[in-house]
Amino acid sequence: MRFTLNIWRQNGPTESGRFVSYEADDVSQGMSFLEMLDGVNQKLLVAGEEPVAFEYDCREGICGSCSLVIDGIPHGPDQGITTCQLYMRRFPDGANITIEPWRAKAFPIVKDLVVDRSALDRVMQAGGYVSVNTGGAVDGNALLIGKDQAETAMDAASCIGCGACVAACKNASAMLFVAAKVSHLALLPQGKPERTGRVTAMIEAMDREGFGSCGNQYECEAVCPKRISVRFIATLNREYRRAGIVESALPNASESPHAESV
Repeated sequence: MRFTLNIWRQNGPTESGRFVSYEADDVSQGMSFLEMLDGVNQKLLVAGEEPVAFEYDCREGICGSCSLVIDGIPHGPDQGITTCQLYMRRFPDGANITIEPWRAKAFPIVKDLVVDRSALDRVMQAGGYVSVNTGGAVDGNALLIGKDQAETAMDAASCIGCGACVAACKNASAMLFVAAKVSHLALLPQGKPERTGRVTAMIEAMDREGFGSCGNQYECEAVCPKRISVRFIATLNREYRRAGIVESALPNASESPHAESV
């Protein structure tokens, strides 16, 4: 198989970028998308040219670092997978394929197809944690959790934080990511101690990082490699309103930095 690749090349966040065309020859149907890019880079190195910078780690659909927009779709045309799980048999022989980085203000380009997604880490640091008591481990049966509750929490916890939802949203919103993290912990007893402060802190951190608002167009769910449901955004909104009510009822609520958050 042979493909023409239109790849975004950019030296850094302050540099101008452009598309550059490359030919990918001798591509087998069984190659993953990243293996195909490896072959292109090998030929560039042999020719004395600078290889294309792209990110990856596990190549097993677990880490989500293979953040590429392929023909306008984050992670490519197949649903429920990451870029490393996309195989070249998905494309017709001779196809022209456009490859870009995530496009979002909160994800500045580091180089070529690599973006800085540390904004998501800072959102998590704002409230995506639970209290931990030191000492011996608590018996697993000490906290009873219903099957439906546990499965819903696990559905939310499957978010790998790749940022595809941000890249797909025309507003570059991180609502699905935050919703998954907040919903996961709000559903479990271990997440109750920080429940009120968590949602307000994470939403405020999301706003500080420059993410946009939700447009309710479900683009985020469509490209999520773990098929996180937009229903969790409704849970996030309920948690946010609940936090505002709880904080307004607390003593000295007028002094709370979140007292007017509803």
